[in-house]
Formats: sequence, C-alpha cells, structure tokens
Amino acid sequence: MANVPTIFDETPFSVFDPFDVFSGVRFPDPAASVFGKNADRLMKTDVRETDKGYTLLMDLPGFKKDEISAELKDGYLTVSARKDEKHEDKKEGRLIRSERSTGSCSRTFYVGEGVKQGDCSASFADGILTINVPKAEAQKPERKMISIQ
Repeated sequence: MANVPTIFDETPFSVFDPFDVFSGVRFPDPAASVFGKNADRLMKTDVRETDKGYTLLMDLPGFKKDEISAELKDGYLTVSARKDEKHEDKKEGRLIRSERSTGSCSRTFYVGEGVKQGDCSASFADGILTINVPKAEAQKPERKMISIQ
C-alpha cells in the first residue's frame, strides 16, 4: 500500500467507506476549551517511591501558590489548581487579543486509607509542586474462621 497515492493521509479506498460515519466528527474537549492547546501539558506528574513513602512532582506552570490546593480524604489525595484572571483595564491601549483564560483542573491519586494529613508535606517552587506522602501501614487481613458443624 506504500505506493498507492493518498488523499489527506488516507488511502483512496478509505475515502468512500460508508461505515466510517464519525471520521470527520470532532467532539469538544472541555479541558482544551479552558486551557487551549496546552491543556495536555497541565498537571504532568512524576511519582517516585522511596523507602519511607512516595514523592509526587507535579508541573503547574503559570499558577501561584495560593491558587493550588491539596486535600486528603478517604485515602485519596486530590490536587486542584484554579486560575482566575482579573481583567483590569488600567493599562494604556486597547486589548486586541487575550489568550489567557480562567478555569480549574485537578488530579486524584489513591495513597491509602492509613495515610494521615499531618504526615504529608508539600512545597511549591518554580512551577513544580512537590508532595511527600508516607507509605501507609500495611494492614494484615483479619482471618475469620467459620466453624464447620
């Protein structure tokens, strides 16, 4: 098929495929509409395991420390970031185009139900959020024997 000419990166035979109903349909991506073409680069996270626990390194470029929150509930760590742009037209000139937007994003990680909020620590510097989470104590399953009569 390498020598068959293509039209718009398709083979001539796939152009008339009657079963390819959704080929040209593009569904809107809610994240892309808020953060534009860079939405797929938000909140990229590296998770490292150490002897004592886990370290999460999360990219949050363009956010300030007070726009980020982390919550630990029922064994789930949720990191949220919210961007609110205040448009104050005190500057000279007329605004021709504005590509900065407002919105929020969040990610959730399961860290275990034995993890306490006081044992976790977080810091934010240079657009990178670092969260240290201790390993949860491994709970041995309780064996309950059923007596056989």
